[in-house]
Amino acid sequence: MIAIASDRLGYPLKRVLAEHLTSRGLEYQDFGSWDSTTPVNYPIYGFRAARAVQSGACSQAILVCGTGLGMQLVANKVHGIRAVSANNEFLARMSREHNDANVLTLGAYIVGEELAKAIVDAWLDTQYDPWHQVRVDMLTEVEQTGELLASQQVP
Repeated sequence: MIAIASDRLGYPLKRVLAEHLTSRGLEYQDFGSWDSTTPVNYPIYGFRAARAVQSGACSQAILVCGTGLGMQLVANKVHGIRAVSANNEFLARMSREHNDANVLTLGAYIVGEELAKAIVDAWLDTQYDPWHQVRVDMLTEVEQTGELLASQQVP
């Protein structure tokens, strides 16, 4: 199950991506918002979707706002979330392969519908390469302790 959410600016693109997920045979849970005209506060929706990933109710999340940056910021405040904003397929692949990103954010002002679908496909179809686990562990250490003991070591 994939969590999806948006603010009002991202709502039209979120609907396109929801249809795209369905066409791929993937299930999703929509955490809002529900239209493109009502002003909303994006942190509410991004937080709800990120919490669904944190809890294990959803395996990943796709969040859409005007730039993708606000959703990325709120998602990354949730313990255990590694959210990235990707505006091309290369960044989407690298975020999965190297960083085991579990949340993808997109900017509706930045990418069009077809590019957004290609980015989502690249992100969903790329597997994490465990060779990078030492770095992901470092990210987790910073998140959990506010420190990075490995920084005292020479790379």
